[in-house]
Amino acid sequence: MHPLAERIQNQDMRALARAITLVENDDEKKLELMSDIFSIKKRAHYIGITGSPGAGKSSLINRVLTYLRSHDLTVAVIAVDPTSPFSGGSLLGDRTRMNQHFMDPGIFIRSMATRGSLGGLARATKDAIRVCDAYGFDIVLVETVGVGQSELDIMKVVDTTGLVLTPNSGDVLQIFKAGIMEIADLFIINKADLPGVEKLKNTLEEYMMIAQPKGWQPPIIKTISTENEGMETFYEKVKAHQNYLYETDQGLKQRKQQLKLEVYELIREEIWREVKAEIEEDREKQQVFQDPSADPYQLARSWFQEWMRKGE
Repeated sequence: MHPLAERIQNQDMRALARAITLVENDDEKKLELMSDIFSIKKRAHYIGITGSPGAGKSSLINRVLTYLRSHDLTVAVIAVDPTSPFSGGSLLGDRTRMNQHFMDPGIFIRSMATRGSLGGLARATKDAIRVCDAYGFDIVLVETVGVGQSELDIMKVVDTTGLVLTPNSGDVLQIFKAGIMEIADLFIINKADLPGVEKLKNTLEEYMMIAQPKGWQPPIIKTISTENEGMETFYEKVKAHQNYLYETDQGLKQRKQQLKLEVYELIREEIWREVKAEIEEDREKQQVFQDPSADPYQLARSWFQEWMRKGE
């Protein structure tokens, strides 16, 4: 077993942080580590929280953490922060909003930069969730950057997806277009003390009548994070969805699909890593990049075929 995996199994917090850094930096020995990590996973429940900027996701999570800890549940939070496409830096804003929990040994908070990854959810984030599971946390919460078509990546990672909306925000049409509604396992109307709550609730109910979801019927939950209202109901619905995943045929089908998608993604990333390394070590190929008018389609096809031939 990988030394870090063994230390994580023994709940060594430094090893936990070190392992996440290793996968975040895409270390070449990452797959070996993650295979060992996977063998000791503890079946934590993975909960994703997504929604438009300003919906109050971080404030909501802050209150949820307080509620979960009051029930003696340990929690890891992976906050996927906005990233500069130039520097790769993260704003780390979510961690500052959760600073009251930093000294709690039952809570682990890690901000991760998206590094330009489509969906705002880096591969490293998925691995970090598994590392936290192996450590022994009861729940792993993942907060994503925002809402968009590429945010559908979250469905490959978590067990339960909560979509946070606010009254009169104008987000609903955008979310309808993006297809985010289709992956939401529960709708969370935050800031439910504002006008327009019933209108938003009716809109969501109309959507579900049109969509006619099979199996799980996403509940609509009202929360007011500033007043600490709705946290108990939120967690009750999360647990109900967890039971659905592990006790129904439809839930089993969903988990099988997640496995299939992840295997394909890992294979794609391994191929990408090898092809990229070969191209970057080839001076002639690097020289081609000096010509901005070069045909990228022809280059990609020919270089990939060349890589394939070398493996024969």
